[in-house]
Amino acid sequence: MPSPATVDEYIAGFDPEIADRLRRVRAEIVDAVTAASGRPPEEKIRYGIAAVMLGGRYALHFAGWKKHIGLYPVPAFDESLDSAVAPYRAEKDSVVFPHTADLPYDLVGRIAAAIAAQRVAAKD
Repeated sequence: MPSPATVDEYIAGFDPEIADRLRRVRAEIVDAVTAASGRPPEEKIRYGIAAVMLGGRYALHFAGWKKHIGLYPVPAFDESLDSAVAPYRAEKDSVVFPHTADLPYDLVGRIAAAIAAQRVAAKD
């Protein structure tokens, strides 16, 4: 099977339940990046997974796996957001949301908004 060329193709390659979760994760990320930058972001496939871009660089990657959905890279944040992210942190720069639990879409949006704000501030 060929590698997906678009984020839509990437998501379509999953079982319907996982694809629905990925679509909602994508929407949270795209909405946050759009709010931070004032325009819809570019989306790409990078390293075989979905990426939402900001200013020509990636803002956040997201991926579906057998047991979870992951976000990459997720840096350290202020104390309140970092404590909300902590239960999902798998490595110092990634978070995972198991398929066996409800996915905290609001937290995905907060993560994406914080990363987008950092990127926009760094450009100024």
